[in-house]
Amino acid sequence: MSHTFHIPVLGLGYSVDTPLKVARYGISSVISIVDDELIERMRGYHTLDSNETFTPIPKSVPDARAKRITAYLNLVHELVNRQFEKLQKEPFEPGSDITRYFELLPDSSQLKQGYELMLEYPDGERKQIFQNILRKKMTIGAIDVNIMSKVDKMNFDADGNYLGDENTDALAALRGFVNSSLHSSIILSAGMNPRLYSYLETFNEFLPDSEGHFAKRIILKVSDFRSAFIQAKFLAKKGLWVSEFRVESGLNCGGHAFATEGFLLGPILEEFKEKRAEMTAELFGLYHAALNQKGINSSMPAQRLSVQGGIGTAEENNFLMEYYQVDATGWGSPFLLVPETTNVDEQTLTQLAGATTDDFYVSEASPLGILFNNFRPNSMEQLRLERLQMNRPGSPCTKKYLVTNTEFTEQPICTASREYQNLKIKQLQSLNLPEDELQQQVDSVTEKICLCEGLCTSAYIKYDILKPKETPAVAVCPGPNLAYFNRLYTLDEMVKHIYGKLDLLDKVKRPHMFVKEIELYIDYLQTDIKGHLTTLTDKKKKQLDKFKAQLQDGIKYYKQLFTESKALVTKDYLNELFTFEDILHRLLIPCKEEVI
Repeated sequence: MSHTFHIPVLGLGYSVDTPLKVARYGISSVISIVDDELIERMRGYHTLDSNETFTPIPKSVPDARAKRITAYLNLVHELVNRQFEKLQKEPFEPGSDITRYFELLPDSSQLKQGYELMLEYPDGERKQIFQNILRKKMTIGAIDVNIMSKVDKMNFDADGNYLGDENTDALAALRGFVNSSLHSSIILSAGMNPRLYSYLETFNEFLPDSEGHFAKRIILKVSDFRSAFIQAKFLAKKGLWVSEFRVESGLNCGGHAFATEGFLLGPILEEFKEKRAEMTAELFGLYHAALNQKGINSSMPAQRLSVQGGIGTAEENNFLMEYYQVDATGWGSPFLLVPETTNVDEQTLTQLAGATTDDFYVSEASPLGILFNNFRPNSMEQLRLERLQMNRPGSPCTKKYLVTNTEFTEQPICTASREYQNLKIKQLQSLNLPEDELQQQVDSVTEKICLCEGLCTSAYIKYDILKPKETPAVAVCPGPNLAYFNRLYTLDEMVKHIYGKLDLLDKVKRPHMFVKEIELYIDYLQTDIKGHLTTLTDKKKKQLDKFKAQLQDGIKYYKQLFTESKALVTKDYLNELFTFEDILHRLLIPCKEEVI
């Protein structure tokens, strides 16, 4: 990698074409391939924008989902290659794209150091030779793709016949990536899907060639060491190598929030640091044995470690890389305020730039039943409230990517749909519940929003391709860290901020990312306790006690880390830790008998 950071996947539409904006500068980014409808429309837009003929792939075509994804990824790959080839041929002069490429590089980069040395050369043949060497050493940023492993809807034909496991949403999306011309990574997130993981084994592209190179690589996005090891072992036994573990904070992130059992990011990274070599060795033993059975010889491949979620300053970024020995960091939500890199409509941009910490919250808005980082002013939330006022809860369900519920129907439906919410509310009303309890349960049902539409709309608005009958309501899911960034930025400003050449948060009062995560986890625990006051079981009490104990251990870990590390020792940070330690100490988890 030319850079030591990447831009993670941002919703569905926010980073769907980010590689077209940053890859030529060597910056890696991630495209979601969950929504083939969005992908097909973006392919149409960028094909026509490039003055080429667009040939649609109708949904009625066999294997349409995979073919749409392949066609779009091929287009992005081709367009990025054209951009890069054009950039490489430019002169090294102020204002040129090739100059921008090198100016954006971190000072630690050998390529950047070579560029600065070249600038000292006098004009002439030797300088031109030096410049040509630099051109050959330049690399394109990775065009990686993301699948939420468990978003894997089963699909049926017009007569209701199941189309088979290979045509579920996740497997078809994987096939679309494999068939593309990209030499990059599939990022698997949101837990293990054995059917999907087994399907990976059927593609030679994930196996090493005679030189040990992979045509396609596997990255696991994980929230703790144990789950990372379990998933990687499952794959290694099939001869599949995890090229990178991408560790993400459970709550201090954007999108869906997967709270751990009270494990905080620092202790999680410490465990990776301590056990990384041992884990890699064990994985290679399993991997090597599996490849031997396939008749393939292999040396130990590289295995990277990166971290993302809540990083906001160069100091935090540098500490993560140096102390925990990670290879790269991920910066997601701050790039929502960089219009040249992501697809955020003007209204939402204005709202995000003027937001305060109170505007960011963890919600139950996702139909998947997973906590979801939400933004109060977003127009999809306003539309949800308007529909409630009109006694029309729920959304029309057209895309059906998140259909999971079979409570009332034979085939799954979405819990954000009008159909499900009406059926569920009628059921609740028939139970003769106390008024307060009924309202509480109805509110929980109607909090769900349509993410399939809401997370795409901003891109449609930005490119003026929103269809007349489509709602302009936008859902956006930034992490709470975005609250401290308060204006729009250029790509150059954000990259300089990441590398410590510019401080975009100068004079902004902001907690350290580790401290912020503690606050989020304590809030989560308090909410969880309140939600089970009347239904507390022995099993749940044990889980809450364990959660609290893990948080207490995490705070002890940070107190020692902040005291011993010269990079972190500040009185404010330590005082905040003592404050949260006291809050947690006073947070009582009632016994089952006390609840009764």
